[in-house]
Amino acid sequence: MRYLPLTVDDRRAMLARIGVADIDALFADIPADRRLTELLDLPRAKGELEVERALARLAGRNTPAGSLPFFVGAGAYKHHVPASVDHLIQRSEFLTSYTPYQPEIAQGTLQYLFEFQTQVALLTGMEVANASMYDGSTGAAEAVLMAHRITRRRRAVLAGNLHPHYRETIATTSRLAGNETVVLAAAPAGGRQLPAKIDADVSCVVVQTPDFYGHLHDLTPLAEQAHAAGALLIAVVTEVVSLGLVKPPGEMGADIVVGEGQSIGNGLSFGGPYVGLFATRQRYLRQMPGRLCGETVDSEGRRGFVLTLATREQHIRREKATSNICTNSGLCALAFTIHMTLLGEAGLRRLARINHANAVALAAALGRVDGVEVLNATFFNEFTIRVPREATQVIEDLAAKSVLGGVPVSRLVPDRPELARLIVVASTEVNSDADRAAYVAALKEVL
Repeated sequence: MRYLPLTVDDRRAMLARIGVADIDALFADIPADRRLTELLDLPRAKGELEVERALARLAGRNTPAGSLPFFVGAGAYKHHVPASVDHLIQRSEFLTSYTPYQPEIAQGTLQYLFEFQTQVALLTGMEVANASMYDGSTGAAEAVLMAHRITRRRRAVLAGNLHPHYRETIATTSRLAGNETVVLAAAPAGGRQLPAKIDADVSCVVVQTPDFYGHLHDLTPLAEQAHAAGALLIAVVTEVVSLGLVKPPGEMGADIVVGEGQSIGNGLSFGGPYVGLFATRQRYLRQMPGRLCGETVDSEGRRGFVLTLATREQHIRREKATSNICTNSGLCALAFTIHMTLLGEAGLRRLARINHANAVALAAALGRVDGVEVLNATFFNEFTIRVPREATQVIEDLAAKSVLGGVPVSRLVPDRPELARLIVVASTEVNSDADRAAYVAALKEVL
């Protein structure tokens, strides 16, 4: 058969070669209670038209983010993406070889990756950036591993207001690599993000700004404290639009900056694919994961682009690799680059100011609702409110009134009952005065 080319004998020979009795043995690392014991309750076969109709019915049960007032953030944000972005990413100049190993036939891919790196370095205030990561959280985990290699230490300190998904990704990677993570207590109302003292075993401290609860932080004293102890400072940015208005982490002393680039050029897409940003200092270049595109000239002196550095296990001996990231988010990086180019510096700054103004207006309006408290003294386009009853039910009640009012903190931090009445609220350029008024009116009703 075309799609099932292996015979029973072929499979038996392959299993014998790798030394397992049957295919089930290949899944031994998956806990037994997480494995299916029988087929899913789905029809064994359907025609193509029938499948299209069934999937369309399922898709119709979703609520598209743009169909009602939408204030959900917490690491993924709804921004306007110009129609020109989707048009330009389909042009043949960019749709060259997926993996740019042969520069003579992949100039389109290599050039936009080069431009992407330049944009990320400028945004973050750093000297070099790679050709993207899978997403922000895996980029943060790779940054911690990189810090361990540079400092030859194996303990990472994570600020309490780091996004829970980033914290969990770092913890998982660290546990499997035999490294240690120390997680500080969360401070939803803001406050100090590092311990009073960093000992000689700490390789890095990881801090986010704006943080998970929306607070902005001056990283300069944190960087000085980390450097005095011989540790690196890793700065996380989950809302890249903030860098159009906020001082970039590189100018505040960060050694590595990682972030999520979804806000520029990429829609929410029900959670992905997204594009991770990764930038660092020139002196740490060879420890940077992923790959780096560079500019050169060809044999006739014409400007060209090449894959300059690729410290991945695909390119060099596995034991010498700095990362097992096997690809970059190429198409998402292209969309990011095109959107950023269309905006330019002036456009990005204007977009950031609109985001901030919209969030300030919403925070002021929500703060006037009886029983609602805004916890933030400073924020960009996202802030945290405390409501007088359990937040997950408030969000469900708001949804019933066609308002998606934010993310209950307890959904991401379920083990902290004292956070059960907190909601993280985001407001971007897509929110209108009418959207904000609808939120305020609905919140008054449900409370």
